[in-house]
Amino acid sequence: MTILGVESVVFGVADVAEHTRFWTDFGLSAESVSATETVFRLPSGSRVIVLAHGDARLPSPDPFAGDGLKETVWGVDTAENLERIAANLASEVAVTRDADGTVRCVCPDGQPIALRVWAKRPVVSETSPVNTPGSYPRFNQHRIWRHKAIPKTINHVVFFSPDYVASFEFYERHLGFRYVDHSRGSGIFARAAGTFEHHSIFWVNCDLPIAPDHFKFMHIAFGMDDIDEVMLGANIMDFKGWKNQSMNSSGGISRHRISSAIYYYCDMPGHAGEAEYHADTDYLDDNWVPRVWDFRFGSLLWSNNAPPIFRGDNIPWDMQFDADRKSFDAFRKSTPGKRPIGGKLAELTEEDEHAI
Repeated sequence: MTILGVESVVFGVADVAEHTRFWTDFGLSAESVSATETVFRLPSGSRVIVLAHGDARLPSPDPFAGDGLKETVWGVDTAENLERIAANLASEVAVTRDADGTVRCVCPDGQPIALRVWAKRPVVSETSPVNTPGSYPRFNQHRIWRHKAIPKTINHVVFFSPDYVASFEFYERHLGFRYVDHSRGSGIFARAAGTFEHHSIFWVNCDLPIAPDHFKFMHIAFGMDDIDEVMLGANIMDFKGWKNQSMNSSGGISRHRISSAIYYYCDMPGHAGEAEYHADTDYLDDNWVPRVWDFRFGSLLWSNNAPPIFRGDNIPWDMQFDADRKSFDAFRKSTPGKRPIGGKLAELTEEDEHAI
């Protein structure tokens, strides 16, 4: 069963025109635009589809109130593998099929997903060698000069889950996702078997004080070529009037320690979630050994104004290998619902939400 990554994401929104403007400014190329639907296509072949609330193509019932990513469509390498996945899913959840062969279901945590055969396109990246005081491979050569940010891929999607361990294990059991890392008490990172990016999906624990108590979309990350492109995208979005309300919590442009990725978050209109510029992430295969981290250590490598919880000498450096998944045990649930983390709820505030 080989899933190649995110083939499409389907947004349900109140104002299609405003979301179209957002994604255009973000750097996506529109394939079609109308008053009720816009389709954007990335170089990898992935699509961002924006639909008006009430569109018959949106999942029903709606997985959560308001604007946001309502359905994730995973791309499968072959028709034979799609059949295997569909049969596997049908052993646990109700499965439907569209006329074009797309398979649909709702995960136990409330996430609507679809799967279809996907001819993923190879992506061509253009980067400059990095010079250091002791190594200068870019000799007598200027860096690439960029004039716009162009997202190349959908690297990952992130959702709040009322039972994040069970959410991962469902994906592993039926879709063949690989366990990558565990931010203890915060969430699990997992990778589709046919991708190499650090993670294709991250489930955030609904027990966190900053989280809702139900399934909900949080953010989507797009692969960029380098830090220059991330910085350029951030500046363009700011110039276009799209303010990053999470700057006080994540420090604007920064780097995630757990995945090594440089990032910048942009708030979507209508409180729909966040879009992330994402570059220089770790790339992995099945030789990777999963790890468990304290979220305060794993979240930020550097930041110019991170909240106090992510700063200071008391940040625990306690990364451990976790191939046996013993770290899961304290966070397993028999039924979804808020419960204390490690005896009490983590001391998080809304300011910390985007730095997790």
